[in-house]
Amino acid sequence: MHDLLIRGGTVVDGTGAKARTADVAVQGDIVTAVGSVDGPARRTIDADGALVLPGWVDIHTHYDGQATWDAELTPSSLHGVTTTVFGNCGVGFAPVRPGSEPYLINLMEGVEDIPGTVLSEGVDFRWESFPEYMDILAETPRTMDVAAQIPHGVLRFYVMGERGADHEAAPTEDEISQMQDLAEAALRAGAVGISTSRTTKHRAADGRMTPGLSAGRAELSGLAEAMRRAGAGVFQCNTDFGPGEYVVLEEVARRSGRPLSVLLLQIDREPELWRETLGAIERSNQAGLQVRGQVGCRPIGVMMGLETSMNPFKTHPAWESIAGLSPRDRIAALQVPDLQRRLVEERPTDPYTKFMDYGLTRSSEFTPGFDYEPVPNETVHARAAAANRSAWGLALELMLKSDGKGLLFFPFENYADGNLTVIRTLLKSPHTVCGLGDGGAHVATLCDAGYPTFLLSYWARDRVKGPGLPLEHLVHKQTLATASSYGLHDRGQLRPGFRADINVIDFDSLKVTRPEIVYDLPAGGKRLLQGAEGYLHTIASGVEVRSMGEFTGARPGRLLRGATALPAETQTAA
Repeated sequence: MHDLLIRGGTVVDGTGAKARTADVAVQGDIVTAVGSVDGPARRTIDADGALVLPGWVDIHTHYDGQATWDAELTPSSLHGVTTTVFGNCGVGFAPVRPGSEPYLINLMEGVEDIPGTVLSEGVDFRWESFPEYMDILAETPRTMDVAAQIPHGVLRFYVMGERGADHEAAPTEDEISQMQDLAEAALRAGAVGISTSRTTKHRAADGRMTPGLSAGRAELSGLAEAMRRAGAGVFQCNTDFGPGEYVVLEEVARRSGRPLSVLLLQIDREPELWRETLGAIERSNQAGLQVRGQVGCRPIGVMMGLETSMNPFKTHPAWESIAGLSPRDRIAALQVPDLQRRLVEERPTDPYTKFMDYGLTRSSEFTPGFDYEPVPNETVHARAAAANRSAWGLALELMLKSDGKGLLFFPFENYADGNLTVIRTLLKSPHTVCGLGDGGAHVATLCDAGYPTFLLSYWARDRVKGPGLPLEHLVHKQTLATASSYGLHDRGQLRPGFRADINVIDFDSLKVTRPEIVYDLPAGGKRLLQGAEGYLHTIASGVEVRSMGEFTGARPGRLLRGATALPAETQTAA
């Protein structure tokens, strides 16, 4: 008898194969049959008219702290994610020497925009080594499987002390050897990769650059050697791709013999750099290396409102006088005409305000059913000019809508051309995987953790400003492609012998909901939360964790320790 039978759905199996009507049978935590399935089942789900897909595998999140207090790992679990990888971009919370926790919080707060007060209250630091941290993670049953990477910036600080926080300080040979040994131990304990940051966009909350920014070849070679000795791990890097940078990273892949995973996006100041980088990735793969670019599926955009971390008036003295009020009291204060006049007419001349002059030429009102491909005449600046009024006054008016919960969307990356043509090219490439969601990070600034839902609904169904992409390709991109890029070979496809991670989706109603600010983090911390509609059933390891948009209370998720093998019955065929 089958434990679960999902009958008559449109199966998109994650391999890229054409969608077909089929049944999916599950026994325990494994898919046992896909096709026309006979026999009784303890539970049957009628999936007629619905899509049946593998659970989403999200390889770029920052749940390093949240995973210690939140078993549901929202918002990712709201969007059908059944496996997630964190510890990206060189930041995290292990290893840690007693007494040095404040720096790790300072680093995470600055790089990933998670308030220090939230982390100080939420993370209890019951560990020192990375293997001990993994043991703590393994204690908690979850809605999804999780995997962790060892962060270079944290490792460097652990070994070098305060010198390690200075990216210009070179480690000694002995310190490189210590980092190498600790990284190898973490990989042998089950870390799925080593991550680092080499971008000037990343700074600690105190303004210092990220520790690994300018790590030299000797230091990176030490990390590569750790991966080679362990025979495990992916090297993940967020970098600006300055002159010669790709060559340095390629050396890590060559020396380690392990995969390299790099963030790949379009930036305004060098809008064609992505093309050069993608070409280099293609050549590396042709030469026998394993390199993947992690790409997004929509613009990376700041959400600006009266309760978010950023808004156009953030540095205005008049705003600073009310910033500390409760949301309700702040809205009341903003009803005073004189305060509105000061905000609009008496603008300061600091760099932030000047930047926001530009920002309003790119920002659009976030309306119900917002199209993440806004056109120039929809921007705040364009609308204000058409009405012969101040863009700043219109911005304030729009944010005051809906009882002060109005939002503006400011696309600052992946949108240099004012359309999603570049993103479509990146999504089509066989050398890329999905990976810019940042779940758990930028909690009151960005809101991209729901990108698996957007990926499917927008690109396979809703796009009208250009061609979309095939459903089967998109599902593959977020399941088998992401899973295999981290060596998680037992999931990401609906085939007999594979992990029974499954989403049953009403495709016609699938959509991301409007983001809202909620105050549910430790210490009453706030975050932007964007939910989803259209997920009928999300099943992780054969157990339903969400049903009709509600959590079931089941928590079959576990900590993954290292790569996973192909199911035995598929290894010969593979």
